[in-house]
Amino acid sequence: MYIKIGKNKYGVKIANNFKSRLIGLMGKRNIDYAMLFPHCNSIHTFLMKENIDVVGLDLNNEVIYKYENLRKNQVIKIKHPQNKTSILELPNNASKKIKIGQILIFEED
Repeated sequence: MYIKIGKNKYGVKIANNFKSRLIGLMGKRNIDYAMLFPHCNSIHTFLMKENIDVVGLDLNNEVIYKYENLRKNQVIKIKHPQNKTSILELPNNASKKIKIGQILIFEED
């Protein structure tokens, strides 16, 4: 699965089990893909090696929250029910062209 943002295309990994949800992008360098956390309304950036962008999505993949250049050792909680929210983690500065209210489209390879 991938997502196009502006002229860039990012592969999307889905965090769909305990280990992938726990680890996420922790410890990664030179991040060049996105990670989607379904049914999630909070994340942390403890043990991160790089800053990231975080986008909160509702059930229709509409952007309801965006945080650019999120530093390590932060906690983000979106005030939206967990079962109706997903979080998309992106490489730093990848979300510059994303706007609140925009619907993101994930495409299959």
